[in-house]
Amino acid sequence: MKIYLALPALNEADFISTTLDCIVNQQSTIDVETVICVNQPDEWWENPEKISICENNIKTLKLLQSYQKQMSISIIDRCTKGKGWKGKEIGVGYARKTIMDFIGEKAADEDIIISMDADTLIDPDYVESIAQNFLRNPDAMAILAPYYHPLSGNKDADKSMLRYEIYMRNYAINMLRIDSPFAYTALGSAIAYKQWAYRKIGGMSPVKSGEDFYFLQQIRKVGKLIIWNDSIVKPAARFSDRVFFGTGPAMIKGNEGNWESYPIYHTSLFDHVLVFYKNIETLYQKDESLVFLDYLKEQFKNQNFLEPLRKNFKNLEQFKKAVHTKVDGLRILQFMKAQQKELNYDDLSSLKENIVFHFADDEINLSNCLNRNLEKMEDLIYFRDLLFEKELKMLKLKNDKNQ
Repeated sequence: MKIYLALPALNEADFISTTLDCIVNQQSTIDVETVICVNQPDEWWENPEKISICENNIKTLKLLQSYQKQMSISIIDRCTKGKGWKGKEIGVGYARKTIMDFIGEKAADEDIIISMDADTLIDPDYVESIAQNFLRNPDAMAILAPYYHPLSGNKDADKSMLRYEIYMRNYAINMLRIDSPFAYTALGSAIAYKQWAYRKIGGMSPVKSGEDFYFLQQIRKVGKLIIWNDSIVKPAARFSDRVFFGTGPAMIKGNEGNWESYPIYHTSLFDHVLVFYKNIETLYQKDESLVFLDYLKEQFKNQNFLEPLRKNFKNLEQFKKAVHTKVDGLRILQFMKAQQKELNYDDLSSLKENIVFHFADDEINLSNCLNRNLEKMEDLIYFRDLLFEKELKMLKLKNDKNQ
């Protein structure tokens, strides 16, 4: 078995050496090769506003070459003038796909690919922990490791990062509560998967952003996804427009006071999905009047979208799987956004409602907690860490239950 670390890099010359040092310091006896694609659109060389990024990428190439004596590293140059992305080829999705195509030419089915970002921190036991996790779960297609964004020291960036992480953790905790098959947070820097699994789902779609979300969703629909790992990932978070949505763009919008795309969902919204899940057995026979089902009918523009599933899947278990395949994580997220906006839930009230719901039986000072807000750094840190510990416990509990 061999492990490949897959890293796209764009404008990372000031950050990537820390990540490379983490890789050099990995305590693993397994053969590890790092594959890095340094990339940007070729036309940026002619753009005065972007040429500094091109020059930064050239610095990254030189830095990577200096590591070749310390580690096994393959460098894919998609940044030198004439070698960058052309036409519609743009974004981290193409970089990840290029890396995977490179790895796919030589990787065996049981080889492991660990997806990272070029500013991600990992502990010395991370690679070994992933390998051992797969050995304990030989039928698993992928592993999604827990994550925690370290503070950077930049007050504005840290406040935005913390607020974004609160949004993600609140969503994940509620999805875990209702036992959704899509109860995870998709981070490209925290995914590991087997080469055979990558081939089975037909590879990674080279979308401009969100390739990790769609990749994991496809994995979850066809096979086993492990949502726990003993060693966690520590992604960097900084203001960045390298992708079209995700942490960097969310932080930029949030710093301007715009969190509309990343609300803190009221816990009651997830109950509508839970009711839908609990009624799947009934829905196998006939439709019910359910809030989430009515929404889905509008989204699919089909009042009878469940009928073909009833006809094509002859037992309840097959029907359940077909329903979860059709009513996937994207549909749930769309429902949440629509309902949050329609019902006009504000973020702070929703967060406090979630705190009361999820921590009523925990040993925390609720009154002290509920007196906090989403403006002060100390409060943001408090809420983030509180939700992090809760999510970690729920992930471990669900993982142990599924073993």
